Amino acid sequence: MKKDKKQVLVDKLHNRDSSIYRMLIGFDGFIDEIIHVVDKRKDAEHFTRIETIASFGDRIKRASGLSTNIELFPSQKKIGGNGPIMCNALAMHQANLTYMGALGVPNIDEVFLQMPGNVTLKSFANSGHTDALEFDDGKLMLGKMASLNDVTYENLINNVGRKELISYFEEADLVAMVNWSMLPYMTNLWEKLIIHILPEMKQRKVKPILFFDLADPEKREHDEIIKAILMMKEFNSHFRVVLGLNKKEAYDIANVLDLFDDTSLKNMQISLEDLNNALYEYIGIYSVVIHPVDRSCTVVNGEFYEETGPYVEKPKLTTGAGDNFNAGYCLGLLLDLTPDEALLLGMSTSGYYVRQAKSPNFDELKAFIIEWKNNFS
Repeated sequence: MKKDKKQVLVDKLHNRDSSIYRMLIGFDGFIDEIIHVVDKRKDAEHFTRIETIASFGDRIKRASGLSTNIELFPSQKKIGGNGPIMCNALAMHQANLTYMGALGVPNIDEVFLQMPGNVTLKSFANSGHTDALEFDDGKLMLGKMASLNDVTYENLINNVGRKELISYFEEADLVAMVNWSMLPYMTNLWEKLIIHILPEMKQRKVKPILFFDLADPEKREHDEIIKAILMMKEFNSHFRVVLGLNKKEAYDIANVLDLFDDTSLKNMQISLEDLNNALYEYIGIYSVVIHPVDRSCTVVNGEFYEETGPYVEKPKLTTGAGDNFNAGYCLGLLLDLTPDEALLLGMSTSGYYVRQAKSPNFDELKAFIIEWKNNFS
């Protein structure tokens, strides 16, 4: 009898050591306030919240031509930004991590000092601030980002040093450069890494992973997006390059690249397999991974994989779920799992996170996969 995929995954994880890896993550940094939007206040301590984005939209539309008061209830202040959240998730597995980014200057903000002790922090700009309005069907991220204009190659070099940066890149088993859309000078930073850092790096027998996350690029101009996408291929010389996208981002990028007809893209009529394969072929990198809410898929070395996930209707926390998926998927690739097993590891990481409002450690991750096999399938 064929073993269940999740059981095979757990058996493999028993023989893997995640603490042996070195990782470099950058370059954003946000302080997130998780906020609920009040619908009806019962008394000073109790209220019902607006549960869906559509309901919130209706409340706003009714104010058109008039005015309205909307109460926002901050429920939590936490580490924010795609990079710090992904780093925090990977740090739970005892790897050796360095985070470089916008964590505060001259002093790192106390929010980021709560990161685990196996993370070395290098800051070269002040952080942004996000008001994350959470709903059952998604979230609205309202960002204040002027300080992120200081996330530049020049500031990075001035604070870290060129030789030191080369060493960090050379020694890392995983490099992640995320949240491109929020960092105005990220493309320029990548370009200067290609010119000044890559040529100085030693080639490794097994190429490390380089993970990119564009982070909802809808607000950026099409030519900027195309330039960033094409630049990823330039890192193939030294890395196994991976691009991570959620479902909306995947359709948006396919539209910008003109990979399908406009009507099919607008109505999301393209299958995930066709979408994933088209993006993979166009970009020409090691892997493109797409993670809708209830499943995930990837193309690695030209082969398509898809797995369904442990969907939950009432998550405790959704902000950061995608970053936790990315952390789990990249960890799966590092652990030399098969691509479909890496998808399962990514969805297990995010599945635990949205239920527990925190990232799992290695034992919690294995326990969750067993629970998923027994109770969610």
